[in-house]
Amino acid sequence: MSYAAEVKKELTGLIVHGGNAKAELSALMRMNGVSTLGLDQSIRVQTENAAIARRIYTLLKQGYANVEVEVTVSDHNHLSRHKSYGVLLKSQIDDVLNDLGVDPFGLHPEIPSRILNQVDKKRSFLRGAFLATGSVNSPEKANYHLEIYTTHEELGEQLLVMMSGFDLPAKMTDRGNGFIVYLKRAEKIVDFLQTIGATQSMLRFEDIRMMRDMRNSVNRLVNAETANMQKTAIAANKQVSQIQMIAKQIGGLDFLPQKLREVAQARLDHPDESLAELGDILEISKSGVNHRMRKLKQLAEMIEAGEAYDLTKL
Repeated sequence: MSYAAEVKKELTGLIVHGGNAKAELSALMRMNGVSTLGLDQSIRVQTENAAIARRIYTLLKQGYANVEVEVTVSDHNHLSRHKSYGVLLKSQIDDVLNDLGVDPFGLHPEIPSRILNQVDKKRSFLRGAFLATGSVNSPEKANYHLEIYTTHEELGEQLLVMMSGFDLPAKMTDRGNGFIVYLKRAEKIVDFLQTIGATQSMLRFEDIRMMRDMRNSVNRLVNAETANMQKTAIAANKQVSQIQMIAKQIGGLDFLPQKLREVAQARLDHPDESLAELGDILEISKSGVNHRMRKLKQLAEMIEAGEAYDLTKL
């Protein structure tokens, strides 16, 4: 089961009543797509998620006494394992749709103010919108992304306003024949999941995200340390080569001034140590070792260039 499916499974298990239930149902019906069927004007809501079909059925039966509702199941085709679920509203159609503020023809996508006149109703509407057409990437992936799809730009704008009221800076873009309202920042996706009541999914998202961030931090540290070790090894190898060349050209390290001789011999004896570690061996500072190494480098470059040099002035 995908992470998005786990989120929706948790949401369909929440218990809601009254205006909150109707706000969620309003979003579920308008965003899943309500269509009119046959001469009897039955209303069908289509979904590929069995849990969401059960949710719509339950909320309809819960909110409207004696309403006639049934759920149908059909295969996409004989080769597909996917099924499609239809929720058929067969009685009290006008009363239910008017009460929920749902236009079956999609001509009026605006949401009546009575549906959203309380904070908890707005949370419930966002929950229904996400259940209907939302998706969210697994926190194990690097690209954090949560989105809600709508065919109506005006409805998308209303979702943006609702989400901004919960400090959720969503954005909207057009895609194909509709519009996508989306969040990219991980912490805001967490806030959205909490807002719509997906507490367990939110906690799992945070746990996985923290583990990913921790692994990434460790990897960065390891990579930095590896790079530093490689850089130190390359520099040390070059220093050893230069010291060996100097010793060969001048007849041995004994002809070097004492301070340069000590650091040159220490480098030959300890080719894998850092400058700081050589400093500890010689009981001088890292900057002192670095200063003497620069003088040895300068001498090596003068020898290679065939320039005159004075060992007493080093």
